[in-house]
Amino acid sequence: MSTRLACVVFDAARPRQVARFWAELLGWEVTLDRPGEVDVAGPDPDALDVALSFLPTRTPKTGKNRIHLDLASRSLDHQGVQVDRALSLGARRVDIGQGAVPWTVLADPEGNEFCVLEPREEYVDTGAVAAIVVDTADPARLAKFWSAASGWPITHEHNRYSGIRSATEHGPWLEFLRAQHDPRNPGHLHLDLIPFPADDPAREIERLCAAGARRPRPTATPPITLADPETYEFRLLRPHQD
Repeated sequence: MSTRLACVVFDAARPRQVARFWAELLGWEVTLDRPGEVDVAGPDPDALDVALSFLPTRTPKTGKNRIHLDLASRSLDHQGVQVDRALSLGARRVDIGQGAVPWTVLADPEGNEFCVLEPREEYVDTGAVAAIVVDTADPARLAKFWSAASGWPITHEHNRYSGIRSATEHGPWLEFLRAQHDPRNPGHLHLDLIPFPADDPAREIERLCAAGARRPRPTATPPITLADPETYEFRLLRPHQD
């Protein structure tokens, strides 16, 4: 078996405020609101959207996040509406060296970068989030690891980027983009995996390590912290968590 991608986690100084920003922008709902965690998910429980989770942190954001979200649009007019809505909710335009591109680069109220894409045929059925994008020195290597970790097959592989997606061909892509990044500064976003209920978490840890994960520090109880082949950390949750 394999684990599955549970959520994208934001470390936030103000988790509740940032969660509400994303819920309103995506048209999603706050599904959990407690002092140590706020979760946001799509309104359709049967959809394959990946949830967003917001955890408190005292560490200030420095530099560009290694992971960001790409938001889908249905038309150029819809792209403009999405940008205007994001700005009205507290986002701001940012320059990360993108130059003249057809998509718009913004940052949420705590500075987490995201893109509002122009309409693209490959994203017509993804839902609000078109892709979860990971900066990497080696897109093919990381796509292979995360394909093994998530159970999603590799859908495209090029020199500059690679991508994986659920075999159902619904929900967002997980894409890996060749880009310069600082391994000492992973940013404020990371991924959480969860085993299927019938699977043994200990065996899943062994399987992930065989695929290229590392255990940067020993932990006895879930969530278990692991690191991908480029040493960026992610977590393996308890099987019953959703």
